[in-house]
Amino acid sequence: MREEGFTFSWFDWFCLWYPPGWLILFNRHWQHYHADPDGWNWLEYILFLIPGGFYLALLIRWLRLGCRLPRRESPTFDPNYQKAFREEVLAPIVKYYFRGELQQIENLPETGPAIVAMNHAGMCFPWDFLVLAYLLGDTRDWIVQPLAGVSLFEHLWMIWWLPPGWSQVLGGVRAEYDEFEAAVAHKTILLYAPEGLRGPCKGWPLRFQIQTFHPSFISLSARYQIPILPVVCWGNEYLHPFAFNFKNIGKIFGLPFLPISFLIIVFILFPSMGVWAMRSRLQYYIQPLYRNTDNQNTIPPQMASNNIRLNTYKQAQLLREKLQSKLNCLLNRNEL
Repeated sequence: MREEGFTFSWFDWFCLWYPPGWLILFNRHWQHYHADPDGWNWLEYILFLIPGGFYLALLIRWLRLGCRLPRRESPTFDPNYQKAFREEVLAPIVKYYFRGELQQIENLPETGPAIVAMNHAGMCFPWDFLVLAYLLGDTRDWIVQPLAGVSLFEHLWMIWWLPPGWSQVLGGVRAEYDEFEAAVAHKTILLYAPEGLRGPCKGWPLRFQIQTFHPSFISLSARYQIPILPVVCWGNEYLHPFAFNFKNIGKIFGLPFLPISFLIIVFILFPSMGVWAMRSRLQYYIQPLYRNTDNQNTIPPQMASNNIRLNTYKQAQLLREKLQSKLNCLLNRNEL
């Protein structure tokens, strides 16, 4: 990785304030630090910026690569690149666009490890996660690894949009139990959405309803004696407003969810806006640490009794109810 940092040119500032240009900014930053012979080039970047131009850019790149997909790699997490991306790209987006803020910071521990459990919403690129990861890193200088849906690693759109391995190099952990457990065992700061895909899938009508929590994080917290840091995000509901999930159509394209809203017309004209979201004020309310005292260190999940599983499920839903209560208070306060 290069030692000299990425400096914004006038073109990069333009891309920051022009929604179809966010994808250009992500790729240009990557190409500053990594060799990317299969990546996008300047002609294709310019085409991103005009209606329908992305399709022509995609065709040109496909022909340039000999009618094949970009080469797949097996990258590893690079904390140095995460820090560079956080400070050089995420910082202006978080501060001036999403206006991210940590609230009740007295509940934020000085050190890790921790499983940071947050309500998830938006029906779009997971900006509520990225902003929180930035704020935690900026406030405590933590290296934060988010647990992310498998589609963020291997869906065809992601393969073309972003460089191969982009999510892994930035610290993304595949949302699969073995990967989840390995990250917890490594004693990292792990950012986790207990709702799973039910969170972003819920759409506009249920935007303030936190969905059922998967209990895996409760059992892993107990097994490795790692506390849970609950966080309530306010504002992620508006990242993609008035969006409804069309599951059956989404399955045709292999998507975990398919949000349909008035923005779909803009997206069809500018597919590079898939990494963009509506401007919102994202506020994160840090809750007191939750420590699971059940000792499951010696009990593998496949051998756990029904009683343990039931108790773990109940603990997860009690925590969900606490976060829902806080979200309801914020909703009532903002409606006054």
